[in-house]
Amino acid sequence: MRLVTKLILTVGISLIAFCSWSIQNTTMEKRIDFSNPQETQNWIIVNDTVMGGRSRASLTLEKNMLVFAGDLSLQNNGGFASIRRIYEPLSWNRRGTLEIKVLGDGRSYQFRLRTNQNADGVAYVANFTTTKNQIQTLQFNIKDFTPQFRGRLVSSAPTLNFSDIAQIGFMLADKNPGQFVLQISHIRQVPETI
Repeated sequence: MRLVTKLILTVGISLIAFCSWSIQNTTMEKRIDFSNPQETQNWIIVNDTVMGGRSRASLTLEKNMLVFAGDLSLQNNGGFASIRRIYEPLSWNRRGTLEIKVLGDGRSYQFRLRTNQNADGVAYVANFTTTKNQIQTLQFNIKDFTPQFRGRLVSSAPTLNFSDIAQIGFMLADKNPGQFVLQISHIRQVPETI
């Protein structure tokens, strides 16, 4: 009888621990912020120069914000500047809402997700417009993202789910040449409530 009681108690405690871990894993905040200077090492710049364009961009850290700045050029069939986080992917939850907190310049940007580590291929894109010199907190769900390849819709792309994200990034491709600056405070997944 003692052995059965002990076994039931052990199984019960294990189930409680598993359920607690499971709930914590789906409700725990997933976050990229820039309070740690090491975070910038996970990011790279990819501009239209890979195709002969002349746009320039830089990536710096100022006041715990990632600063994506530069000059967009339409010369030589160019017209885009971008940054990507390609190292140390996070384990995002399958569903939910992604949130970005940005300080913009009044231009329109793309929030971009990729489900592979390739340099090229389909990106899931959500457009957003910033308000000059104003901090904005913007939220996106899966329906806000459209699969694109070099600006064209890819109707045959697999359905996005956030747990497949391997790269995350931002792009400026608004066809307006000139200076730009986008400051990013954080990217996070809003915890789901159960």
